[in-house]
Amino acid sequence: MTTDAKFTAFDGDRNLAAGSRAELVAAINARLSRQPDAAILIFDDATGVQVDFDLRDTGHPAPRSTADEPRGPGRPKLGVTAREVTLLPRHWDWLAKQPGGASVTLRRLVEEARRANPGSADARDAQERAYRFMSAMAGNLPGFEEATRALFAKDREMFETLIRDWPRSIRDYADTLANGAFEATG
Repeated sequence: MTTDAKFTAFDGDRNLAAGSRAELVAAINARLSRQPDAAILIFDDATGVQVDFDLRDTGHPAPRSTADEPRGPGRPKLGVTAREVTLLPRHWDWLAKQPGGASVTLRRLVEEARRANPGSADARDAQERAYRFMSAMAGNLPGFEEATRALFAKDREMFETLIRDWPRSIRDYADTLANGAFEATG
């Protein structure tokens, strides 16, 4: 997790705090000191995934030695990770004939595909991000299933109509996470 990751915490259906891990830990601890039985859920703003924090955490990761960690294949300093790719023999034959080899060719093909259809992955990410949050916080609210269908159908007007009567903090955060989900692609 990067140090510039942002999170949002909810106390029931109310937005408690938003910001860095350290900011949320401080806000949550302050809330729990006043109301120890508060029902607090935390979400990663980038993914919509519910996360847990060690509330004793200062927000700074403890230093650890990497000397004992095994090194795997790839170029970790460059962010390269080795993974398995399954192709038919004719695909491997074609890749072997390309200048630079299979890895260079695959990276080039992936970048070309990303440039050819730039919005589809972003829209899909926004849909998934909003859906994860909505499932956790709005699954029992009226119109949840219909709002989910509108989200994946890229029907912004219907989505906003269906979430209009949800608690304000939940509605606003779901709408924020869904930003980009309704963009036309292709």
